[in-house]
Amino acid sequence: MTEKNTVVYPGSYDPLTNGHIDIIERGLKIFDKIIVAVLRNPAKSYLFGLEERCAMLRSVFGDEERIEVDHFQGLLVDYLKGRKVLTVVRGLRAISDFEIEFQMALMNRKIDSAVETVFFVPSESYSFLSSKLVKEIYQLGGHVASMVPEIVDLKLKEAFARGA
Repeated sequence: MTEKNTVVYPGSYDPLTNGHIDIIERGLKIFDKIIVAVLRNPAKSYLFGLEERCAMLRSVFGDEERIEVDHFQGLLVDYLKGRKVLTVVRGLRAISDFEIEFQMALMNRKIDSAVETVFFVPSESYSFLSSKLVKEIYQLGGHVASMVPEIVDLKLKEAFARGA
């Protein structure tokens, strides 16, 4: 039996941003539970390790019992099957996101016709925000405290102090 009111919000979360949090909070208005699934892709280079990314998420959402932090590797549809969840949540910031997310949603449905994807549009203040931009701004000496949770800002300072 599948969990109808549970969704998976997959991503690398390298690092977690306030835009991600916005999508999760929007999702909680509609769904009973959100599994924030952190992707581990061995072919990709990350600023933060898998456990560190999960720990930051747990630090931010630790008290919210309707949010579960998990991780996966491989095909999302395989992860969904294993968790008995059929719905994926994704955020759309711009037209460029739509093209990529639409293609992924269709491919997931091609692999497993039972999988559905729900798209959320973030608050206007987060429509420009991405993990990649946060890292670039920080690396160039900019301040990102208004774009990420406090724990992430602290971890960015630590990562760049050790020469990330």
